[in-house]
Amino acid sequence: MTKRTTYSKEFKVEAVRLLELGDKKATDLARELGVTRNKLYQWREQLKGKSTDDAFPGSGRRGPESAELAALKRENARLKEELAFLKKAAKFFAKESS
Repeated sequence: MTKRTTYSKEFKVEAVRLLELGDKKATDLARELGVTRNKLYQWREQLKGKSTDDAFPGSGRRGPESAELAALKRENARLKEELAFLKKAAKFFAKESS
């Protein structure tokens, strides 16, 4: 499994600017930048009609569901630690009483 590459807002804006100049074909530009041609077109659509400050606001799709999922995973890990501790304590006290 490969890790996703993230690009800065400045990189995306510059890539779209170069695409809009039209000096090079989109395929050649994408190859030089190390991205797919479709990614350049996606970035252009995201930037269309927006200022550079408003474009590309986040670093992914973190909605309320993913935030809740992250909180549940943290709670699950904490509960597993507590359970492991209680099991060790039970073994310790079982040895002491016998």
